[in-house]
Amino acid sequence: MHVALSAPAPADAGRAAPPESRSLGRRVTLLLLLPSTLWFLLLLLLPLVIILVFSLGERSPVGGYSAALTLENYLNLGSRAKAFANTLVLAPLGTLVCLVAAYPLAYFLAVKVQRNRSLLLTLVIVPFWTSFLIRTYAWIFILGGKGLPALLAMVGLENVRLINTPTAVLIGIVYGYLPLMVFPIYVSLEKLDKRLLEASADLGASAFETFRRVTLPLSAPGVITGAMLVFILLMGEFLIPAILGGGKVFFVGNALVDLFLQSRNWPFGSAVAMTLVAMMLLIIALYLKLVARYGKRGTEGML
Repeated sequence: MHVALSAPAPADAGRAAPPESRSLGRRVTLLLLLPSTLWFLLLLLLPLVIILVFSLGERSPVGGYSAALTLENYLNLGSRAKAFANTLVLAPLGTLVCLVAAYPLAYFLAVKVQRNRSLLLTLVIVPFWTSFLIRTYAWIFILGGKGLPALLAMVGLENVRLINTPTAVLIGIVYGYLPLMVFPIYVSLEKLDKRLLEASADLGASAFETFRRVTLPLSAPGVITGAMLVFILLMGEFLIPAILGGGKVFFVGNALVDLFLQSRNWPFGSAVAMTLVAMMLLIIALYLKLVARYGKRGTEGML
């Protein structure tokens, strides 16, 4: 007969750590958090405080900031209503189009592809190996008179104008930000237990029902993360509207460049920036609520 012997438990097993040890642990934790805390305060909160102070001031006669305490800059936000309108229309629309284009691609890479998956993922990343500015400039030729409009004219669709239009800006947005939508969704789908799909099919669910009740809920965190990542970046976008919009499609980012660098109206530009930050905080709060809601539903495997 063989008897398994276990080592005796230490005498102090199950005992709580002494107060001195806990105090030392807290001090070490605070010391480790100090660099990141200072970084956060100096590079995020302090600039926001400065911008808030500027937004309550006045433009000096020679441009820049003059100390004051007024809400006039916020009352004049209506003069930039077009920039806010373009941003609030094209940013969600661009995010939606990116999502519609990215989900099938991410699903194909995560679920259907068995071989050469790394190669295909690399191809998705390849555009980031080139300057974003150069890639955006390339679309001027593609969407210009000698590009797609010329090809459309050859098949009978004449006088089609793409460059310097909201359509051109939307195309540039989808091209530039699609990979940022693909990868969060891919990560969620790649973790999906394939046995759940098989079980759903065995229980008689159609392919659509399996997608609606299993795949989509479990991939919801990736969808929400990708959508918020793209949407928040688009809210501050200025390069794509400036190049492909030709000065006719303004975003809030373009308004900020104009106010700070051209007209040098720092207080009004600061008021526009603070309004944009407030919108971002509201969106992030909604994002956290959606993550908590759909994350729980995803674990339950139902909508």
